Amino acid sequence: MGGISSERDISLVTGKQILDALDRDKYEPFGVDAALMLGSGRTRQKSAGTEIEAVSQTREALLGSDKLASVARIAIPDTNMRTDVAVIALHGKYGEDGTIQGMLELLGIPYTGSGVLASALAMDKSMAKRVLAGEGIPVPPSVDFTCGNGTWNMDSVARAVAEMGYPVVVKPSRQGSTIGMTKVNAPDELNNAIKEAVGYDTRILVESFIKGTELTVGVLGSDEPFALPVIEIVPKKGFYDYEAKYTPGATDKILPARISEQDASLAREISLSAHRALDCRGMSRVDLISGSAGMYVLEVNTIPGLTPTSLLPRAAEAAGISFGRLLDMLIEYALEDRTLGV
Repeated sequence: MGGISSERDISLVTGKQILDALDRDKYEPFGVDAALMLGSGRTRQKSAGTEIEAVSQTREALLGSDKLASVARIAIPDTNMRTDVAVIALHGKYGEDGTIQGMLELLGIPYTGSGVLASALAMDKSMAKRVLAGEGIPVPPSVDFTCGNGTWNMDSVARAVAEMGYPVVVKPSRQGSTIGMTKVNAPDELNNAIKEAVGYDTRILVESFIKGTELTVGVLGSDEPFALPVIEIVPKKGFYDYEAKYTPGATDKILPARISEQDASLAREISLSAHRALDCRGMSRVDLISGSAGMYVLEVNTIPGLTPTSLLPRAAEAAGISFGRLLDMLIEYALEDRTLGV
């Protein structure tokens, strides 16, 4: 949990909630702030509650000849104790993008959620859209481009966006939690929106803004995934940006969604298809928009928020799955995938 991404604080909250909820009769949990693995220049000791390990001398541990062994020692407070499974509560860069997953693969430690490829694909919205579209899953029209050295061909971008038509949404391709995202209503707003997004990523996605009902669907499972009840997202200011997502009272989250059973069934079906198309494992949360022309996938989250009041756990609870049982299931999926060599 924790780490150094722009979603660090959110991740620490998630990690603490998971630690508090894990059944001590089944598990011996301990928490690790991933920032502690990156050297003293980026290390902050954090205490997010009981049983969070305060690890010192991180730089010295990581500068040894066997870096992976050093990381393993940091992650395990008692060197005689074996880590059975890592419950990943990291969000954003280095947590959702396949980085920590690859490290855990090398260490031979089972972990919750999707593998390296699915994590990397889902984190990169531009690449994920290509895969989803290739599988026949509806996604909004978009263009994407790379800003080398923080520069871009504004004329070329403006022409491509004009062909799509305004309004559009500009977002960093490899960020989560709506960070760096801006709704653009007219051409004279485009350049500033790109500047905002470039502050978070060099790959930028410009997507048609589709007016409609925002929905989110949690999916659980790996080989035989199933969809949870649909939640409706209603931002009070009309646009679901970072402020609307995390400011208390700024957004209504309605469960069950106020849509027809036919639309709810379609949302679950599309979400399952997206989960499978990206080869997600264990869990995902699929964000959709239902407009006059149809229903579209906006993005797939491989590590959704995991506090008791987060969207995925709320949907699970509506399906009769308690927060504690949800965590049990995610750990079981992780161990099953490891047994199967996934």
